[in-house]
Amino acid sequence: MATERKALPVINKTRCTGCGWCVAVCPPHVLSLEVEHWKKFSQLHDEAGCTGCAKCAVKCPFDAITMVRIPDLPPAR
Repeated sequence: MATERKALPVINKTRCTGCGWCVAVCPPHVLSLEVEHWKKFSQLHDEAGCTGCAKCAVKCPFDAITMVRIPDLPPAR
């Protein structure tokens, strides 16, 4: 049985520089770099595959990633 995750990463696009450190350190490879309005930023593209390990948040040199507890997540838009 898989370990139940307690939190998911939330990426602040205004702080994210698109450096890719979080993508490189993500063990399940659920983060990717996306382009929006000619700016690169990180995005969680597979929420179900995320283990909640927080390695992305720890590695981010710009504090752009916050781990948010599952019950506290805002509704999807």
